[in-house]
Amino acid sequence: MATLILASTSPRRHLLLKLAGIPHEIDAVPIDESVLDGESPASYVSRVARAKASAVAERHPDCLVLGADTAVTFDGSILGKPKDARDAESMLHQLAGRSHEVLTAVALVEGNRVEFSVETTKVWMRTADQSLIHDYVATGEPLDKAGAYAAQGVGALLIDHIDGDFFNVMGLPLRRVLEMLESEEKRLGG
Repeated sequence: MATLILASTSPRRHLLLKLAGIPHEIDAVPIDESVLDGESPASYVSRVARAKASAVAERHPDCLVLGADTAVTFDGSILGKPKDARDAESMLHQLAGRSHEVLTAVALVEGNRVEFSVETTKVWMRTADQSLIHDYVATGEPLDKAGAYAAQGVGALLIDHIDGDFFNVMGLPLRRVLEMLESEEKRLGG
């Protein structure tokens, strides 16, 4: 199989591929990740994942490129990364005691060929008081995370339970990625 390039600087995505024993290199280009007017969460993550992978594929035409994008959705809206600590606290208060969905799109690009998939995981958050939320935000962990929490970090204390792929909540639905890579290997006769 061709060299796999991860079109992301996400340390979590890199770690998950490494833990799965998938050899890869990392290359990423800046992509406008603004949500378009009227764009659904699934369309948004699909568009951005494909854009990331396609842009990197132009620089590596003989490689297989994996792009991904994750969004936290709540009441039909996309919760991005918080602007600051106050915004993080506000997001976490909205999510506390309720459920939301995490969508991750993965795009596998080789030349002009694009395969993509969207994985959805439902997450139920614990009821959390002001003190717990404030203390969590003070760790700094939620400030660069969609939805203002990290399931793989201290933010796990805010989660009651998850229905679906835990790795999807971390930013890469590993089972689905493995299936896509296996399918690509079979397609190439390997």
